[in-house]
Amino acid sequence: MSNKKFPKDFLWGSASAAYQVEGAYLEDGKGLTTWDEFVRIPGKTFKATTGDVAVDHYHRFKEDVKFMAEMGLKTYRFSVAWARIYPEGNGKVNEKGLKFYEDLIDECIKYGIEPMVTLYHWDLPKALADEYDGWESRKIIDDYTNYAVTLFKRFGDKVKYWITMNEQNVFTGFGWLRGGHPPGKKNDEKMFYKVNHHAFLAHAKTVLAFKKLGLKGKIGASFAFSPSYSYDCDPKNAIAKLNYDEIENYWWMDMYAYGRYPLMAMKHLEEKGVAPVFEDGDKELLLEAAKNFDFMGVNYYQTAAIKYNPKDGVGIGQINTTGKKGTSTEEGKPGLYKKVDNKYLGKTDWDWTIDPDGLRVACREITSRYYLPIVISENGLGAFDKLEDGKIHDEYRINFLKAHVEALREAINEGCDVLAYCTWSFTDLLSWLNGYQKRYGFVYVDREEEEGSSMNRIPKDSYYWYKKVIESNGSEL
Repeated sequence: MSNKKFPKDFLWGSASAAYQVEGAYLEDGKGLTTWDEFVRIPGKTFKATTGDVAVDHYHRFKEDVKFMAEMGLKTYRFSVAWARIYPEGNGKVNEKGLKFYEDLIDECIKYGIEPMVTLYHWDLPKALADEYDGWESRKIIDDYTNYAVTLFKRFGDKVKYWITMNEQNVFTGFGWLRGGHPPGKKNDEKMFYKVNHHAFLAHAKTVLAFKKLGLKGKIGASFAFSPSYSYDCDPKNAIAKLNYDEIENYWWMDMYAYGRYPLMAMKHLEEKGVAPVFEDGDKELLLEAAKNFDFMGVNYYQTAAIKYNPKDGVGIGQINTTGKKGTSTEEGKPGLYKKVDNKYLGKTDWDWTIDPDGLRVACREITSRYYLPIVISENGLGAFDKLEDGKIHDEYRINFLKAHVEALREAINEGCDVLAYCTWSFTDLLSWLNGYQKRYGFVYVDREEEEGSSMNRIPKDSYYWYKKVIESNGSEL
């Protein structure tokens, strides 16, 4: 195709999350979160790392935003810690928490950086888990909506892009199937789908509350989308791919965009006795919210090659949290599908498939199925970075991002309406279960797993590369 350019108002961005960057976990009235408790369980995180201090963004946000401004960043996606705003999850609001985010938003706006706010990036107030088991109770729907409306009313005139949920499929999957995130439950499939139903309802009620306030901004949700390929042209594998898509992808995206669950997946779950239960008003609420859903947020990292999995086949596998390549194992759902290695693609040190064209596939599929605008809310490479003579030469990250930006440009020129591209992440940060050694940022942060490092910020080679990409609006890669 000719005229392969990015739109002139394209938002070149980067992203973070409160627990992963802020630190200050007990400062200025903030309440505890479920992650503050979970990371203290032995063996849950790499070398027992926590977000108590993280990369100290809470105290150094002005320095970090200045680095963004010098890069020319157009948008900064960050999340709000619910427990900073409502230390108990509900009840009395914490003004100091609101002030911190107001200062951060104002700092961004001062430099012409569009703030993009994620309402929930996994750090549930511990008080709500103690009070009614958090997402396991329908009580959370009103508490979440109240929290969201507090932010809309305070910042709605300054923030134009809102994201209700970050990777709902991940925090529920790791929380109730894998045991790797709070509350640490394993193979509780019935509760997994119940929790997701509650999260969808909270999302839906929040979308409608946002629209009722008459704010000019846009609201969506960010989904961790791994598009799939059939392993080969064997019909068994083609059907396995369909099964994977319905259960691993469309279950979430269909609900956001259409307000309903995919039929095949729902029938399968009903037969197993684990399908979510609809109460009066649920159906209408979900359908109405879908009509008011403005964009699909996509966190894209990898694709999946799918093969038939017999009824006695593999289940949940082992994931790689150490960076020792080859330590993850095959996994799937018996009788439905399994994920296998794609011989055409390489992998990162954490065994994540590297597939730039998969981003193009993701955008094309969303455009074809939902006809919605798209925000790429995360895309990046976690790697071992080495500080040498005060510099970080991360050519591998530049190559990774360049290939993905090229694929995104193709998707846009094929008709996909992409509003923004946010890399993960701006600075290095706590990579949840992986500690601090898995680095994603454009800006190196001088800290390791142990506390006490300088926290000095050092731009990597990729920082200067992205600066040129932004200056040229994607024409110089």
